[in-house]
Amino acid sequence: MLLLLLAIPLLAYFRGRSGSTAALTFSSTSTLRSLGKTSAARAGKFLRSLFLLGLAFFGIAMARPQLGTTLTQVEASGIDIMLVLDVSQSMLTKDFSVGGDRATRIEAIREVTRQFIEARPNDRIGIIAFAAHPYVISPMTLDHDWLLQNLERVRTGVVEDGTAIGSAIASAANRLKDKASKSRVMVLLTDGENNAGKIPPPTAAEAVRALKIRFYAIGAGINGIAPAPVFNPRTGKPFTDMLGNIMYENQRVQFNEEGLKEVAKIADGQFFRATDTKSLEQIFRDIDKLEKTTVAVKKYQQYRDLFPACIMAGCSLFVAQILLSQTIWKKLP
Repeated sequence: MLLLLLAIPLLAYFRGRSGSTAALTFSSTSTLRSLGKTSAARAGKFLRSLFLLGLAFFGIAMARPQLGTTLTQVEASGIDIMLVLDVSQSMLTKDFSVGGDRATRIEAIREVTRQFIEARPNDRIGIIAFAAHPYVISPMTLDHDWLLQNLERVRTGVVEDGTAIGSAIASAANRLKDKASKSRVMVLLTDGENNAGKIPPPTAAEAVRALKIRFYAIGAGINGIAPAPVFNPRTGKPFTDMLGNIMYENQRVQFNEEGLKEVAKIADGQFFRATDTKSLEQIFRDIDKLEKTTVAVKKYQQYRDLFPACIMAGCSLFVAQILLSQTIWKKLP
């Protein structure tokens, strides 16, 4: 219907080439020609424009224009995920890489965790960090922008050093005990052996199994030689240089893989081993595939027809053209 508007310029062109039948006939028009103008009168141009514009409004009305609003409502998947991240001093060991540069374990974990959060926008996700005892970085939330901001708070040295794996698992399980959730998932990432806290890891794992929480344990780090911080035996904190940078030296680092495997077995979960950033990213991708997300999307559309307004505008222009041509700009018959 809108293609009909292309006929209006053609109509204007042909109507402008020839005028209407002369009202008066003279044997000679040389006298009148000297008094008149060679171009059309201004009033005639205006009246013709009103007529053509009215036709344009009718052409638009035939296309039935509409003004619509669309509301899309996305319902959460019902999957609750709690990420439990080790922030003990051993996480400062530089046996990972980020962007091609050597990085600490905690830096690699932050980057991979960020990618995991961004890949699951419709899940409620929370973060618990732990050293000698656990603390909440973020409760479970769908506000992932806020969650990612709080992810930057995941760092070492915030609480007393140690590795309270059992207490961290129990704290996360307490956050996931809401039975209204369709699916509850816990991802534990640690590089050490439980040496702090009041709850043994096997006891916490039994609670996870009883609550039917899906459990994934990730052991991060290598068994071998890697750049590790040099600790002050009096303060228990790493030595730093004049600029405040942590001092490193190659040391032998160990990881209790069997202990974490046993925890995963008791919780009826799965154990993964991450020795570098690439393997850590692959583990998170595997977990992402295992925890399928079903999202319900509702779309509402409301439309308001605009063609009545176009018809009214066209009729108003036609009426105005008729009234003006028959009154102040009346022409001879």
